[in-house]
Amino acid sequence: MSREVIKTTGAPPALAAYSQGIVASGKFVFAAGQLGLDPESKQLVEGGVEAQTERAILNLKAVLEAAGSSLENIVKVTVFLHNISDFAAMNSVYIRYFPANPPARSAFGGNDLPLGGLVEIECIAVVPE
Repeated sequence: MSREVIKTTGAPPALAAYSQGIVASGKFVFAAGQLGLDPESKQLVEGGVEAQTERAILNLKAVLEAAGSSLENIVKVTVFLHNISDFAAMNSVYIRYFPANPPARSAFGGNDLPLGGLVEIECIAVVPE
C-alpha cells in the first residue's frame, strides 16, 4: 500500500501531530478534521457556526484538491459540533455544497473543539482514475 501525505497552504496547517490529509493506495483521501480557520490568519472566522462551517468546507476542498480529488468525490463525512443544537445552522450551509446525492454523514454534538471552534468536519474521498 502506498501512502502520500498531503500538505497545502490552501488550508490551515496542522495544529498538532497530524497530516492535513493522506492519500492511501492512490485511491482514497483521508482528510483530517478542519475547523473554520482562515488559512492566512489561522484564526477562527467570525459569524458563528454558519461561517465556520463554510470555512471548514472550503478548507476540506483545498486539502482534497491538493490530493487530486474534490468535494464531489467525498464518500463519508463526520461533523463534530460544539453544541448539537447548531445542527440546523450547520446543515443550512452544508446542503449548499452537497445538494444532490450527498455523502454518508455522521454528526456528533457536545464536543470541546480546538481553539474554541464551533464545528469541525473531516471526510474520506476517492481519487478519480
